[in-house]
Amino acid sequence: MPSVEIIDLKKKVLLDNEVEAKKLRDEMKNKKSFYINLMSSPGSGKTSSILNILKRLPEDIKPAVLEADIDSDVDAITIENAGVRSIQLHTGGMCHLDADMSRQALNNLPMEDYNFIILENVGNLVCPAEFDAGSALNMCILSITEGHDKPLKYPLMFETCDVVIINKIDALEVFDFDMDKAKGYIRERNPKAKVFPVSAKTGEGFDDLVNYLINYRLEYLK
Repeated sequence: MPSVEIIDLKKKVLLDNEVEAKKLRDEMKNKKSFYINLMSSPGSGKTSSILNILKRLPEDIKPAVLEADIDSDVDAITIENAGVRSIQLHTGGMCHLDADMSRQALNNLPMEDYNFIILENVGNLVCPAEFDAGSALNMCILSITEGHDKPLKYPLMFETCDVVIINKIDALEVFDFDMDKAKGYIRERNPKAKVFPVSAKTGEGFDDLVNYLINYRLEYLK
């Protein structure tokens, strides 16, 4: 029986993207611009968390936000109304951003004007974790409304992220969420991940998160 050549298209796509992501990361670092990829499921509080981060940044940091959605411009308008430059990205049905998509968006931002850029990736705990967006830092949100077992069900997301935000702690008494189990499951997937319990509603916990991001940025851009 003749042999047949088999090409793993997904593997090739991922490898090609890794090359582009490294190029983009190097370029951004050379321009002294810090790029964060924020991921989570829909409704976890990405936009409200971004707003909490933005209002705590020091004056020397010039932020911008990339909003990725399948459709609509709701989140971009919310960020613009807060006085921060925002670009809405429509993925045309794709459930993630890759390095080339990041580059297309970043080309619309003059790097001399913005040195702290947050990508709000498409709401999804699967696809965004598979594609390196060229960011300096990967961050995800786990909302207590989703349950403490999500790191077990979506391991790649938590293995990929440098920072895990546990949001909506103001509602802990209402939901059956075990904080110790959640932190333990995250550590199992990624012992190096920094975990920050926060409330985007009250602002609790965001001072510590922002201080960490500022210090991480300073070290990264040295």
